[in-house]
Order: sequence, then C-alpha cells, then structure tokens
Amino acid sequence: MSKKLTKDQESRRDFLAKTTVATAATVVSATVVAAPMVRKIDATNISGKDEPLPIPSTNKSLGMPVTSSPYGSPSKFEASVVRKALDWLSPNLTSTVSFTPMQDLHGIITPSGLHFERFHAGYVDVNPDTHMLVIHGLVDKPIKLTMQEIKRLPSHTAIHFLECPANGALEWRGVQVESAQYTHGMCSCSEFTGVKLTTLMEMVGVKPEATWFYVEGADGSGLQRSIPLPGAKDQFGKDLPEFDQNEIFKDIMVVYAQNGEALRPENGYPLRLVVPGCEANMSVKYLRRMKFTTKPLVTYQETRHYTDQLKDGTIRQFSHINEANSVITYPSPDHPIEERGYREIRGLAWSGRGKVAHVDISTDGGKTWKEAKLQTPVLSKSFTRFTFDWEFEGKHTIIMSRTTDDTGYVQPTISQLIEARGDNGIYHKNAIQAWDIKPNGEIRNVRINEKV
Repeated sequence: MSKKLTKDQESRRDFLAKTTVATAATVVSATVVAAPMVRKIDATNISGKDEPLPIPSTNKSLGMPVTSSPYGSPSKFEASVVRKALDWLSPNLTSTVSFTPMQDLHGIITPSGLHFERFHAGYVDVNPDTHMLVIHGLVDKPIKLTMQEIKRLPSHTAIHFLECPANGALEWRGVQVESAQYTHGMCSCSEFTGVKLTTLMEMVGVKPEATWFYVEGADGSGLQRSIPLPGAKDQFGKDLPEFDQNEIFKDIMVVYAQNGEALRPENGYPLRLVVPGCEANMSVKYLRRMKFTTKPLVTYQETRHYTDQLKDGTIRQFSHINEANSVITYPSPDHPIEERGYREIRGLAWSGRGKVAHVDISTDGGKTWKEAKLQTPVLSKSFTRFTFDWEFEGKHTIIMSRTTDDTGYVQPTISQLIEARGDNGIYHKNAIQAWDIKPNGEIRNVRINEKV
C-alpha cells in the first residue's frame, strides 16, 4: 500500500521531476551542439561493426595482485614511448641530450620518466642526508640549509616548461630529422614543488646592491650560471633588457619535487633550481651553492656555451628567454594519416615571457590561417595544448602552427630568424614547423622559407 505524500513531499517530487527534465534537455542540447563535429567521423568503415564484441582473454582470468608492482610502470604495449638520444650527436652519452617523445604525450604534463635530459658530465644520485645548500655573498645572514630544513619552509607549487636553448638546433641550416621528438623534444613541462627564491632572499636579507646571483651544481661538471636581478648589467656595464632584470627572478624556485614525487636523479635529485621561461641550463641541477653578487661571474657555460654568434660576427650573451614556440604533434612524421576524413590536429605551444594568447593553424602551406582552440589550463611559462578540427581529403598539403604570446610576440619563420641573426648559431631556434603531407598520408619534415 502506497503512503500518501504530504504537500512538502509533493513539492519536492515535482521539483526533482522538473530538474530531471531540464538536465535531460541540457544533455540533448549538448549532444546537438557536438553533433556537427562528430558527424565528420566516418563510422561506416569500422571493421566488424555488425559482429558481436569478442570476449578477450583478460575477461577469463585473474589479474596481477596489488603487490606485484609497488611502483607502477607503463604498459608493455607502450614500450616505444621512451626518451631517445641520437648516437651521432655527441662523442659520448655523458655529455649530451635525450629527447622527450612529445608526439606520444597527452595534456600538458610530461611524466618525470620522459622529461628530456641534458648532462655535461652524466647524472648523479646525491645523498639527501648529507646534501646542503649554502646561500652567501651580498646577504645579511649567510646560511647553510639541509634538505629537511628546506622542506620545512613555506612551499610553492607551479607548472612550468623547461627548454634547452638548443631545442631545434639540428635544423638551423636544413632538415635533419623526421620526428617531432627530435625537432622539439628538448622541452618538457612539469609540476614543480619547492621554495620560491623570493622567500629565501627574504630569509637571508639580500643587500640592495646585489644585482646578480650565481648558482652551482654538485655533479661532475659543477655546472655554474649567473642569473640577473633588478638593476643587472653585463660585465661591460651595459643594462640587461628590462624583462630580464625585473621579471625572471619572480618565478624562480628551489625545487625538491616534480609531478608529485621527489625529483629523480636525472632531473636533479635531491634539489635543483627552476628558472621558468629561461634556458634550461640556468635551472641548475643538484643545487649546492647560491651566491649574490654585483655582476655576472662570466662562467665557462656563459662563454664557451650558450652564446649566439650573429651574422655580423658579434656574439650575443645572456640571451636568457626562450621565445614563443609551437609544434603539431598529431598528425606528424611519427603519426602518419591512415585514411581520409576527419581528424583533430593537436599540438603544444609555449612562451618564456608569459601565456600563449592564441595559436593559428595553416593547412595549406601558409596561404591561410585559422585560430585553433586552446585547452585549459592556459598558464604562464607552461605548455598549452591546442586542437583544430580538420578533414584530410587525400590531397598533398602542408600543415603548420604559429603561436602568439600575451606580449604580442609572434612565432617567426626560419627565414625571419636567419634574416635577424644569421645561420651560424646553435641556440634559440623557435621557427614555425612545417609538416608535408603526401596524398597517401605519409608525412615528412620540410622547410618553408617564405614569410607566412
């Protein structure tokens, strides 16, 4: 026997019924909005579409127990998604680079195990119980901090990319490689946790006359870099760009964690510097020393390496910022097109000066450009994922992406870069990348010199 409802209960029932109808209408409305894109996908050629779904062998047995893999690892079917090195790039593997497989990643976070590596003397595994950071120079209170003391300080977490300034260096004078992993894979993006530089500066009382600080690592190379502060001038007394003086230091972190866990040895365990937006070599790993000074120390890495020879023969020094860049990761030489029809173009964009404002896509070799969609979150000095709806008609074409950041800087062509700087350099090649698509779906790396 049903119980008679009170007026209040009837009111609640009516409200829930109306809410359910409204929710259903919303779902239907959303489906209708999405339908035009979905209809572009040709489902008529799906093999076995009229056959019953087969029962897999994994439905017929127990899986592995929880203790079989105390630290999870990728599926055996993803074994090809790894960092890779080019054997011919350096005479040995202790002073070279490995490349992130950007073409096989999703979202904006690079797994720690796939973050590109750059070593000057191989990586080391430093004992955190004995490791210390000394902060001295032009400060009121010089200090030595243990790892435990650092971890007690106010923490800060942020997502940022790190990019070797040699990213793309292989192709200053022409196409050399046929993979997005090798054209752009000296760049990765992670969530970092540590202590902000400004917190440490306040602790030690940095003196007003300090306009640089110097950092040093504990690896075999003892990597050393000078980093500017407000008022910074070069060793000849020339002012650095205003952005370098007044913006770089604000985001710098002393980091002990990456992507939710302790740094890995190849990424600087137990402590590293992260200098968002700048040449990744400034983000010194195995950080052991920080000294505040009135001038750059002009170290080996600031003279022998990480300088730019311009077309007039002069040398550009302290070119800290990685300018706006982008690459289409799908489709790409690593992921050719198997059949005609709809597909979503996907890629990554980033800027060392701030946020990506928008990304434009050309599917006709630069004749026309259309704006791509930016997936959230869009963060400062971080990867931004972009997408673009496209239908491949089985005709030869060239696809490209072009980034504009929130300062108004537009990613240049290779001809524009060479016109400005010449082709004798190694670093800071952020030219528009072009993928040439053949009618059969094969994709090759090509260079377009015209202004687009």
